[in-house]
Amino acid sequence: MHPFHEYIARQVAEKLKARRVVVWYDPRREFEPFIKELRGGQDSAKDPVGIVLGEGRATLVEFAGSFLAVRAAAEPLFARDTPDPLLLYVPGVERDRRGSLLMELELAGTCYEPQLKRLARNALRQKFTDGLIDDLLGPETVTYGEIVRALEGDAGPSLLKVVFGGSLGNDAILAAWLASDARDADIESHSARPELVKLVHARLGLQLPGDEPLPKLRAITARYVLAGDFRLDLRCPPPPSVASVPAPGTKAEEEAVRAMAKLLRASHGDAYMVLASTVEHALGLKAAMVPSGALGAIDTFRFEERALLSYCGELIVAGRWDEALAIVSEREGSFWLERDVVRKAHWEACRRMALLGKEAMSVRQALPKLGSDPARWVEAYTTTNGWHQLDLLQRRMEALLTGLEEEPEERPLGLVRRAYEDAQQAMAQGFTRVLRQAGWTVPGTLHQTRIFAEIVSSQPKPVAYFLVDAMRFEMGTELAGRLPGGVDVSLRPAVAALPSITPVGMAALMPEASGSFSVAEEGGKLGARIGGGFLPDLAARKRFAAARVPNLVDVTLDDLLSLTASKVKKKVEDAQVVIVRSQEIDQAGESGHSFQARQVMDTVIDNLVRAIRKLAAAGVVRSVVTADHGHVFFAAGRDEAMRTGSPGGATVELHRRCWIGRGGTTPSGTVRVPASALGYDSTLEFVFPEGGGVFKAGGDLAFHHGGPSLQELIVPVLNIKMPGAAVQPATSAAVQVSSVPAEITNRMISVHAQSLFEAHLVPVLISEGRRVGGLFGAINAAAFDRDAGTVTLKPDVPTVLALRLTDDTVKEVRLVFLDPATDAELYRSPGPIPLNLGV
Repeated sequence: MHPFHEYIARQVAEKLKARRVVVWYDPRREFEPFIKELRGGQDSAKDPVGIVLGEGRATLVEFAGSFLAVRAAAEPLFARDTPDPLLLYVPGVERDRRGSLLMELELAGTCYEPQLKRLARNALRQKFTDGLIDDLLGPETVTYGEIVRALEGDAGPSLLKVVFGGSLGNDAILAAWLASDARDADIESHSARPELVKLVHARLGLQLPGDEPLPKLRAITARYVLAGDFRLDLRCPPPPSVASVPAPGTKAEEEAVRAMAKLLRASHGDAYMVLASTVEHALGLKAAMVPSGALGAIDTFRFEERALLSYCGELIVAGRWDEALAIVSEREGSFWLERDVVRKAHWEACRRMALLGKEAMSVRQALPKLGSDPARWVEAYTTTNGWHQLDLLQRRMEALLTGLEEEPEERPLGLVRRAYEDAQQAMAQGFTRVLRQAGWTVPGTLHQTRIFAEIVSSQPKPVAYFLVDAMRFEMGTELAGRLPGGVDVSLRPAVAALPSITPVGMAALMPEASGSFSVAEEGGKLGARIGGGFLPDLAARKRFAAARVPNLVDVTLDDLLSLTASKVKKKVEDAQVVIVRSQEIDQAGESGHSFQARQVMDTVIDNLVRAIRKLAAAGVVRSVVTADHGHVFFAAGRDEAMRTGSPGGATVELHRRCWIGRGGTTPSGTVRVPASALGYDSTLEFVFPEGGGVFKAGGDLAFHHGGPSLQELIVPVLNIKMPGAAVQPATSAAVQVSSVPAEITNRMISVHAQSLFEAHLVPVLISEGRRVGGLFGAINAAAFDRDAGTVTLKPDVPTVLALRLTDDTVKEVRLVFLDPATDAELYRSPGPIPLNLGV
């Protein structure tokens, strides 16, 4: 049978399959030839007749002047428990929607009222473009037979389909022509220009001048499509240059213009960028003064992305956080952002600025409601989604900014940073006040000196004991979240010993600290006294621990990560407790280089996860992770107004956040605390700033600790049980990696990754077992989480991955892809990649 018959038969067969009964009204008798073909060429049948529709069969009952006769013939067939497909054909009669005698059959099944020209247009698109179809269907009366003859070859085929390939549809042909001039010569040699002009008019509503060369026709059409796409998305009158471009005249033409722009972006992205830049320049849109708030949800032109980002900055300055976040969310899948990792990162920075500003405002509003119980302040800070989220958002924002070649606009960034500082200042003032009123204790909260006795000692052995210098509570929450599924982990806060400095906090984490702990001075040195031992430094603490814990292993985080799996297993095989010391956060913060500190802080958490997994694989499946103190960190140093002179007197030590000694003055804005008030058997005195201020002392002005703020004094305690080495690594798709650089000359590198199947990856840069860089951005990925450093590749689709080097002190790195569930390596670069950042 001919193509038009087969096309209609498929439409009817699908309806019969869905509803079993179809009542077909054909008031103009346009489809009588089709029904005759169903009957095998015989004249109208008075009785029901069996017919074939595609691969299925049905019964045909025809109307011949009496609806009662149709009902009488159809009802016995319909009354069966499982009726066979039944087609009732009613020619020459309009459907009566209120009083039809076939109403029961119509409601039980469905009505079919096709129009010949509409069905014909869909069928003809298999062979012709819309411009030619418009000519074929142009006459008022078009018959079934004429459609059949056109499809069977009586009418000439589409020349454009010959040029572009018969499998392409109308929109695909137009998009291919707009994107490239590669087929222009073929269009001319096949004399297909008239058909192209007709197709543009039929699909888009644009009447092109037929005598102009193809490049000019392309420019006119591209301007019409992109200006139309831009205008339809605009929430204000268009600028004069856009208003001068012809506009689609109907709703269908508007939808066609938007669909064409979308198709160009999706299928011809590189060409679209050139077209959009050309049209944007021709229309003078950068200087058109279009209100940023009136730009829509679609970035037709590149200037829109930058204008809207600037507008989001204005919203942030105005404190309209939710409006800024809504625009960022609306834009995260934008065409321009998906093709530019750096621009996408700028939008992410805007999102983080808005989130931080909003959280800072929320915390400030909540502070006056808490009262004078320090335990309530600690709970508000450490509960799920508590105030520690403010610190988390601040760290994430600052870490992201280190990867941008230029920071966001100064006003919104400065306002958000100030909002964080003000919130932290208010928190510090409030908590210091209530802590002082409560006698410098927090009832009901674990004290740091009890961590070893109550948590580490009670663990089945062996157990790893991670002592992380300066890890504040929010970093502990992120560490818990980075551990893989199936890990048993609990997190609770502990109150660090005052002053919150390393010699005091690390000593408070030692064995026997719960029984006797004091801060004292001996021989001009500050230290902690536990029992009869005085611990002024790391060497003393290591000797003290080794003398009290049998089969103790003491190792740094760097050394642990650099060891092979076999060497780790041998090192810990007889251990009862494995102390793992990490100083990376404190060292980076105290270095005075805030840029580097912001980078390093973001990698320490991942290195801790790697170390925990490495020990679990060696048989140490239980870990306790905690810190000596937290820290306060800002992007820039404290203002002069925040700096206080030294109390003087007999000074033992002076830090940015605490003075330790005897006598002297108590400067305004500070609080003096005798050692005895902290439970110490000592004549020492401590002076702390009451808020977020610092003393004029040595040390960094942006990173500091020692005082009694929540950020400094509340530390995380994680109790972790890993599944152990017996768990089999998850299987993952093989990943093909290309464009790996021969050397690294920039802190940002990009590679291409592809997998036949969906693949979940953690791309990292590794040096001597330690993570020194991670994922910064991804283009064409199914999913991407910058904070977790994970990306999901689409099946068999190339993805561009941008990685950022966070430690430029190493000499070489390897590119490694890890399985996020098991830490198994899915890819490792064949050899080390040297650093040559001087190039």
